[in-house]
Amino acid sequence: MTTSPLDLSFVRAQFPALAGDWIFMDNAGGSQTLTRVADRIRDYLLTSNVQLGASYAVSRKSGARVADAHADIAELIGAARPDEVVMGGSTTALLYTLSAAMAEQIRPGDEIVVTNCDHEANIGPWRKLEEKGAVIRTWAVRPDSLELALDDLEPLLNGRTRLVCVTHASNILGTINPVADIARLVHRHGAKLLVDAVAYAPHRAVDVAGWDVDYYVFSFYKVYGPHFAVLYGKHEHLAALPSLNHYFIDRSVIPYKLQPGNVNYELAVGCTGIVDYLAELGERCGATGPRRARIEAAFDAIAAHEEALAERLLAYLRGRNDVRVIGHAAADRSLRVPTISFVVDGYRSDEVVSAVDQSMIGIRFGDFYAKRLVETLGLAAVNGVIRVSLVHYNTLEEVDRLIDALGSAMPQRR
Repeated sequence: MTTSPLDLSFVRAQFPALAGDWIFMDNAGGSQTLTRVADRIRDYLLTSNVQLGASYAVSRKSGARVADAHADIAELIGAARPDEVVMGGSTTALLYTLSAAMAEQIRPGDEIVVTNCDHEANIGPWRKLEEKGAVIRTWAVRPDSLELALDDLEPLLNGRTRLVCVTHASNILGTINPVADIARLVHRHGAKLLVDAVAYAPHRAVDVAGWDVDYYVFSFYKVYGPHFAVLYGKHEHLAALPSLNHYFIDRSVIPYKLQPGNVNYELAVGCTGIVDYLAELGERCGATGPRRARIEAAFDAIAAHEEALAERLLAYLRGRNDVRVIGHAAADRSLRVPTISFVVDGYRSDEVVSAVDQSMIGIRFGDFYAKRLVETLGLAAVNGVIRVSLVHYNTLEEVDRLIDALGSAMPQRR
């Protein structure tokens, strides 16, 4: 799909925080929030903040708004039906919920595959199933390329494999994993695929049905919304899970059975603002037709802009002989998102970040809860990596300011 470039004036006007003095480049930790998201949260609380399920008009209106939120989010992620959308407070919470529900299906000797490069949210809940007798196998990144290779996954799969858990894009490496290819391989062995998309969803259109994933999860507070999250599951998979809600909420009540106490109504309604923003952005990039097509066009334009941002920074980092980029050193949008991690010879990562703070540019250091990867790479001793995580509202001028700040923070040592 051919799209026009992003209208950055329009984009930045949608995020009031960008009018302040700080430059935000810690977006993988949490993006800035759209005005229209905050407006919808406020409007819900002030006009329809009642319990659902009553017969009076305000309750019916409130219920319709929450139902519309499920439908909008289903459209955003390419789900076939709104009841395939489970919402909750965070990706971590939803994955622990799913793990607790799936525990009923696990028998001693059943196998689950996790990676060594995921956020711990997509490792820890599955390792807990060892208590049920599950066997955990690890799909590790290759030491030379830091990539997950399908050839390395195949030998881990067998007739006992029940679930494979993988990140769509690493929150440290920025590498995009081919989830459709992974899904085909996993399904060929009769297992299910769970994808953590927290680091992917801010940058590309999600298409859960097109990729044929079984479960897919991410957080809205990294996709320009509130502290809230979504878990997609194929309808037949969700239907087979037990209820984690009150005893009278049975298996058939999807998704409520996996949303104890129900969803946070106002945050669910607020998330509809993300969908409308992306659709309008797609229109401004020249797209017409169904809203889903306009959302896809918006993400095409976002990917092109973010590739330019990433290349500006990566070109600087590649030009230094004392910097090691952790992940792909080129900005190819088909291979990576603009979450860029690196280390610098002779510097601890916290030293560099603390110095950049003085320029009122927000970046970050650490392991970002991908602790197993940082330890595997031997980077814990330097306090993890320096991470710059860009999104589409960042500008080339901001990247240039960061480059200047980095140059001052880490002068090359002879």
